[in-house]
Amino acid sequence: MAVNHQDVQGAALALANPEKAASLARYFKTEPGQYGEGDQFLGITVPRVRQLATQFRALTLADCQRLLQSPYNEERLLALLVLVQRYTKGDPATQQQVFELYLQQRARVNNWNLVDSSAPLIVGAHLLQRDRALLYNLIQSPSLWDRRIAVLATFAFIRGRDFSGTLALAERSLADPHDLMHKACGWMLREVGKRDQPVMETFLRRHHAEMPRTMLRYAIEKLAPALRRGYLAGCPIA
Repeated sequence: MAVNHQDVQGAALALANPEKAASLARYFKTEPGQYGEGDQFLGITVPRVRQLATQFRALTLADCQRLLQSPYNEERLLALLVLVQRYTKGDPATQQQVFELYLQQRARVNNWNLVDSSAPLIVGAHLLQRDRALLYNLIQSPSLWDRRIAVLATFAFIRGRDFSGTLALAERSLADPHDLMHKACGWMLREVGKRDQPVMETFLRRHHAEMPRTMLRYAIEKLAPALRRGYLAGCPIA
């Protein structure tokens, strides 16, 4: 049976939980001046949103675009999860359409859960064997979410043991003013370290003194305690 964005919105509203919504609004910093200012929540858990995305996986790209205009984070997340499915299982033409739609609508990918659930699996996946100049443009954007999309996209490269993009973007982000970028870069550096610790440590030895403390702490989280202490003290063990 055909479904559309209105079916999704009806199903989502039926699951709304005002108490949970209020808690999520606080967690995702939606007050004036905070990074998620103005975002709204229905109070649906992520596993349930993923179930809905599977249920409504037949949504057209046009309906996904309509859902991305929703004020509700969960509806935008559902649209992105459907787009991820469409990209992952699609032929090259479909993948190109999804990628282009994502870039056109990326202003609606405007909280960290939305970026993290989609950027590696759409943007990163699409650029694996393509020119990556887009990421170096996004990392210079005044938009926090553009910059986070750029860094999170490199997770796809890391999984293929290509670390150069992550290291280059992390280096360009050392002076980024936002804590969410410090966390994103530190997380991606940690993922590099899981696969090739010497590569990560070469980066850390060069930049640990200028790295934001949060970025450094995230990056070294899985290192041996003595190594962590050395980096935090500014005296990495040789």
